[in-house]
Amino acid sequence: MSGADVLLATVGTGRTQYDIESGLLVEALSERGLRSELVAWDAAIDWAAAALVVVRTPWDYTERHELFLEWVRATAALTRVVNDAELIAWNMHKRYLVELACAGVPVVPTAVLSRGAGAGDVRDALAAYEGEVVIKPAISGGARGTILVRAASEQAFAHLTGLLDVADALIQPFVNAVETAGEVSLVHFGGVFSHAVRKLAADSDFRVQEEHGGSVVAHVATPAERAVADAVLDAVAARTAYARIDVVTTDDGPQLMEAELIEPELFLASDPEAPARFAAVLAERVPASP
Repeated sequence: MSGADVLLATVGTGRTQYDIESGLLVEALSERGLRSELVAWDAAIDWAAAALVVVRTPWDYTERHELFLEWVRATAALTRVVNDAELIAWNMHKRYLVELACAGVPVVPTAVLSRGAGAGDVRDALAAYEGEVVIKPAISGGARGTILVRAASEQAFAHLTGLLDVADALIQPFVNAVETAGEVSLVHFGGVFSHAVRKLAADSDFRVQEEHGGSVVAHVATPAERAVADAVLDAVAARTAYARIDVVTTDDGPQLMEAELIEPELFLASDPEAPARFAAVLAERVPASP
């Protein structure tokens, strides 16, 4: 570390990733007179020496989520961390979708099953659905461990059972609009809407992530989409420095797919002013020098 004011936590030591966003943020922070640096989240450094630590792109955290959360909480005890450590802990497990639905947020219906659930419980859970469902780990990213399958199939039972052998998992009905209209990501800085993009899946796939062949196009968020995002942020107890709210269109209107509050891709390159907006919010969170 070279005396940076802001440390941007990225993937663990020895890992590599393609990330154009952090460079844009470093430049925008520099324009505000703040020195910033990318550092592996598991690096053995003096995190307290930085005025602000931003959990930016540690996209490998799900592989060691318990250790990652220990690091977040330990670092938050030494210096200011954004987003808030307990907000990160809450957002890590996808049971938050059930909690948001209970709070009145329109959410794609989600059922969470606990690790070790028996075969009868698994079959009962799947029997509640007709047609295709999405099955995924409750702690995951990048569509890892996620499949689209008919709920009544043996493949669904086998995959869900396999996930539950090691962790919690969830089931959601498949929303057909994902294949046709894609998902909309609404990006907020400091709770204020910044920009939106539409993520489209490749032909014959349902996953919108670029590593799975997905693509990203510009999008003008509708009032209904923004209302869902606002409802999510209103329901979050801790104030966010950054958030990406992913919604999908259903017959009942836009519904929440994911609230990404830990390490989301923020599509900073899609809006020329977005890096500056993000930098301004982070600058507000840097403590004044004594």
